[in-house]
Amino acid sequence: MWKDYFYFTRNEQQGIIILIIGIVCVAGGLYFWPKEARQQEKTKQELQHEEAEFAASLQRKKKEYDYKHYRTFEQTPIHLAPFDPNKTDSAGFVRLGLRPWMAHNIMRYRSKGGRFRKPEDFKRVYGLTAQQFQSLLPYITVEERDVNRDSSLYTALKRDSVKPFKYAAGVTIDLNTTDTTELKKIPGVGGSIARMIVGYRQKLGGFYDVCQLDDIRLNVEKLRGWFYADASKTQRINLNKASVERLKAHPYLNFYQAKVIVEHRSRYGAISNLSQLSLYNEFTPHDIQRISHYVCF
Repeated sequence: MWKDYFYFTRNEQQGIIILIIGIVCVAGGLYFWPKEARQQEKTKQELQHEEAEFAASLQRKKKEYDYKHYRTFEQTPIHLAPFDPNKTDSAGFVRLGLRPWMAHNIMRYRSKGGRFRKPEDFKRVYGLTAQQFQSLLPYITVEERDVNRDSSLYTALKRDSVKPFKYAAGVTIDLNTTDTTELKKIPGVGGSIARMIVGYRQKLGGFYDVCQLDDIRLNVEKLRGWFYADASKTQRINLNKASVERLKAHPYLNFYQAKVIVEHRSRYGAISNLSQLSLYNEFTPHDIQRISHYVCF
């Protein structure tokens, strides 16, 4: 009789088993999950508490360190005495009443090449009050070599110094053979201009005219009376042998012109006359005239 009420088919039995397993899993999850969540929450709170304690300890140590150094500075007696701001060490600045960080800034300023050229420059020290500067001003001394160069002392020394030798009017020298020592004997030519002339001469292969000094932005009219150029001494480049790199290295030839020369050689053979290059748009009559002094075939 009971089988009429409690008999289940195979599919119904499987469904009941799955239902029971689901109930067990849910019950177990409800039992264990709150415990794990509580533990995780507790762990998170502990970490936050430890971080807060660590930050607080760092803050306490910083306050202790600042207070210690503040007390040390406050207990250091101020001793005003003559001092040179370009030579005094950091301890000396502290004895004068400056804060340690101010002394550190001064030392860093000097290490980068900064100098105090007159006593009034010291008032630019960051953090120095006007009252402090006025109390220190009578004790500031700066060596004479650091005094402004407009002083009478510098003027006297400059007037008594030995003047470099310069050629008299009427002397002329060859631009292609003169070294920098001789060039500096020309009035108005110093070391930098002399090196500029020699350097450009090496790139060109020599000057054929004094007017070429205009290429390096020198005043030709003022220098023309002192120089002459022997065009026979210029160095020449063989257009039928030189590479693109060698050609474009010359100030009067660019990359495109050098490429035209090399391509013309490969297509039509050796170059025998500059008129062959005048057929190309890359060469103007002015270009042909300039390079004629520096090329051969």
